[in-house]
Parts: sequence; C-alpha cells; structure tokens
Amino acid sequence: MKRVLVANRGEIAVRVIRACRALGLETVAVYSEADRGSLATQLADRALCIGPPRSSDSYLRIDTMVTAARGTGCDAVHPGYGFLAENAAFAEMCARSELTFVGPPTQVIRLMGDKIAARQFAAKLGVPVISGTEDALHSVEEASAVAAEVGYPVLLKAAAGGGGRGMRIVRARGELREAFERARAEAQAAFDDGRLYVERFVEEARHVEVQVLADEHGQCLHLGERDCSLQRRHQKLVEEAPSPVLPDALRRELLESAVTLAREAGYRSAGTIEFLVEPARGRYYFLEMNTRIQVEHPVTEMVTGVDLVTEQFRVAAGSRLSFDQDQVHVRGHAIETRVNAEAPDAGFRPSPGRITSWAAPEGEGLRVDTHCFEGYVVPPFYDSLLAKTIAFGANREEARSRLLAALERFTVEGIQTTIPFHRRVLAHSDFIESRIHTRWIEESFLGSGGRTS
Repeated sequence: MKRVLVANRGEIAVRVIRACRALGLETVAVYSEADRGSLATQLADRALCIGPPRSSDSYLRIDTMVTAARGTGCDAVHPGYGFLAENAAFAEMCARSELTFVGPPTQVIRLMGDKIAARQFAAKLGVPVISGTEDALHSVEEASAVAAEVGYPVLLKAAAGGGGRGMRIVRARGELREAFERARAEAQAAFDDGRLYVERFVEEARHVEVQVLADEHGQCLHLGERDCSLQRRHQKLVEEAPSPVLPDALRRELLESAVTLAREAGYRSAGTIEFLVEPARGRYYFLEMNTRIQVEHPVTEMVTGVDLVTEQFRVAAGSRLSFDQDQVHVRGHAIETRVNAEAPDAGFRPSPGRITSWAAPEGEGLRVDTHCFEGYVVPPFYDSLLAKTIAFGANREEARSRLLAALERFTVEGIQTTIPFHRRVLAHSDFIESRIHTRWIEESFLGSGGRTS
C-alpha cells in the first residue's frame, strides 16, 4: 500500500489524510465543485474534482470513485464514514479493481447493512434483541398485529436504515397507519429500500456502543464503550467514553457480546456495535453494527491511546493489530460535542455561508477535529458538521469542565453554530449528574428552554 484515495470530504477526509501522512502513505483527495479549495484538498498530495456539488453526482458515484482511484495510481481506498462507507457494492467494485478497501469484507457489510438480517444474526448468537418482528413487514396489518403483541409504544424502523431516517415512534394503534406509510416512503427515498420492521420502544433508554477491532489473523477485541445517549431526532450530539451509568457486570457482558458478534461475523477493521441499555433493569439489546469508523471515534482514542485509523490501515495491509486485548486499558474520561453549522434557536435550521472568523480552542486535554478555517465557505449540500471538540480528563467532571471552558473560547463568526447550545447542555444539572436518556433533549431540555437549573 503506497497511495490512498480518500473517498470522502470534511473533517474525516482531513483525519484520514493526516493518518496517511504519519504512515508515509501518499494521498489523493477527491472533491466536488462545492469543495474546491477545502482543507483536505490542500493537505493531500493530489486533489481531483469528481463532479458537481450534489453528492449523488459526486461523492456517491461508485464508478467515478473507482475510476479516480485507478486513474491516479492509488492502490487503496479509505471511505471514511457516510457516503459510500457502508456500501457493499462499492467495496466489491474496489476488490474487482484490485484496490484495497480500508474496511471490512463485502459480505459483512452486506449482512450488517440489513438491519433485519443483523438482528436475526445477533439473536442466533444469543445476544439480546428487543422484542419485535423477525422479518420485514409487508403491511400495516402485520405491523398492527406485532404492535399488539409487544405492546405500545413501538418503533418502526427501516431495514436498510440509519441516521434516524425511516424511523417513527408509534404510541397508539390509531397512529400506526400514517406512521407506517410515512416511514416506508422515507426509507424508500433514502435507501431505495422501503422494508420496515418493528420493535418495542424503550422509554428513557441509554444508547451505548462498543468499539471493536479485528484483523485477518484471528484477533478480535474491544476498546471499551461509548455513551451516545444525547441525541435529537436520533442524531447524536454529544458522546462520551466510558459510559457513566453501566455497572461493571453489565459492562463486561455487553463488551463480550460485541466481540462475539464481530468474531462470528468474520469482521475485520474498525467497527461499532450499538446497543440500547435499560440501566434500571440491568438489560441491554443489540441495535445494529456500523461497519466503518464512527464520527465519535476520538473519545475512544482519548481514553485508550489507540489510533483507530492507523489500525484500520494495518489491518487492510494484512498486518496484525499492534496490540491484544490485555493491552487495552481505558483510563480517564473523554467527552465530544459535534459543532454543527445550525441555528438551534430556529429549530436547528442549517446555517451555511462564509466563516469570517475561526478560532478553535487549544490546551491540555483538548482535541479539535475540523476541516474549517477563516474564510471557508460552508456549502449547503452536505452534513452540517464543522468540528468535533473533545476533552479528556482524569474523571468525567474534569472532562466536562474542560470541554465547557473550551467551548466558551471557541469563536466562530459569519454563520450560526451549535456551540451555545452545547454550552447549555454541558452546564445542565441533568447532564452533570448523568440523568439523561435518548429522548432527554427533546422531552426535557428543549421543553424547558435549555435552562441549566
């Protein structure tokens, strides 16, 4: 492996390029016309325009990506997250074109990309799953029968879903038909797959995920867990490691389940297995597996000292992981906030435009992953993520205080951002005492106007 096509944009493209540079690998950045002059294009050894601004005409074009890689002499492709990262057809075409895909085998992407198949796979291994359907629903009547059996509220979910799309909470039978039709239409539009399934909806649950790593030499291990319970409309806003609410016994069981799932699936590379946790009942349930690097991977890197992207490249090159399970130690606490170009006080409306001033915080225990700079124009075509601000501390309170202070020093002008929103969240007593759940932002925080008392 000598030259890598970075098949993505934004901060993850920058992250991958810097990892390649440390490994002595050459990089080729691809960009749409909207991303001309981006930081990734400036940092890479070479940059290539792959099309118009719309992602469907650029970053989502499998044939264009493979042609770009071959045409620039690349022998490997790193997909980052989003776009084509979990597209089995892309991984397959890379393999046919003799390009090393920095990710898991195609068959694993395909298995875990189908949420129903992944759920069935987990259940066969004895990993707990939430009560619901075993197969795709064919009609509202089928959904109604399952909902009556498991009890309302229920959650309709897209079989090929992700990012909260094709997902609806249904609290009563009279809401089911409309929710079913809307979820199916949204899933079809987003994933070209309208299949749905249904699960019992767990009130006040925690979202806990496990970082796994595996190579082709039989090593499969975990790097602890992350708590991603602070969400809005199923989109993560704040992540931390380790989870502040897991009893040790439940943590051990959850971590073991994640490793079992990854090993039995024949996984390789970095991946994340997501669970829903009911701390009060001491129960957890498999949700899905993300067969890629996650947005929130830095919090795991901060508490373990492991460079996950570097390990991805080691595995892709056929090498063993650089450590084993006994050498993984979780120390301290890390918290990450996603700084987005959005206006929280206007319903989180996107806020694209030119950044006229940019001053990211620096200091002990701080890390800012970003692709932004003064003068950068945030395009309206893509995800609104500007930066990830991560703080590490000896304990959770030190990490929280350090992150809050960092966000107070984070200056962005010219566009609106979620920085003020995050400052209010971090100062809220419920967050300080970890009395939160996946619906807390919508049901408690926003409903109270974001007051910190």
